[in-house]
Amino acid sequence: MNMFLEKISVLDVEWLQEISKQTFVETFAAVNTESNMAKYLEESLSISTLTDELMTAGSEFYFAKIEDKIVGYLKLNFGDSQTESIDENGMEIERIYVLKAFHGQGIGQFMFDQAIEMARQKQLKFLWLGVWEENHRALNFYKKNGLVEFDKHEFILGNDFQTDVIMKMFL
Repeated sequence: MNMFLEKISVLDVEWLQEISKQTFVETFAAVNTESNMAKYLEESLSISTLTDELMTAGSEFYFAKIEDKIVGYLKLNFGDSQTESIDENGMEIERIYVLKAFHGQGIGQFMFDQAIEMARQKQLKFLWLGVWEENHRALNFYKKNGLVEFDKHEFILGNDFQTDVIMKMFL
């Protein structure tokens, strides 16, 4: 299986929107209201919002691909583009999603490992991320990979205020 990451440019925004919406729905639709999901998809995963994110200095998006098929994506934030002011020597994994049909094939682990390698190449001291406290599959994945909880922050999905656990790992 030929798995690799491909950096996403603004020219790929429609593909990014498609996989962003599909993976978000697959991951969260069953445990959130339809109206909150619709509001989040419309506001946070619109073409204009994603284009702005793609053009933000310090943010990088990557497609995870097997052969020529997009099976997931990764968003990393460095420096001032991080969603929390934790430390300039850190890197945030803001999004790491895999299409449900490809769960269990090591794609999430591959993206995570590549993110660690990118952080090390930039000589950063740690990586961090926020994960919904009810997303037990992701929490277990990150704990298995050595991240530890150190804080919490609020995430708004539509009109629902949810709590994300903030986890980090020293490199």
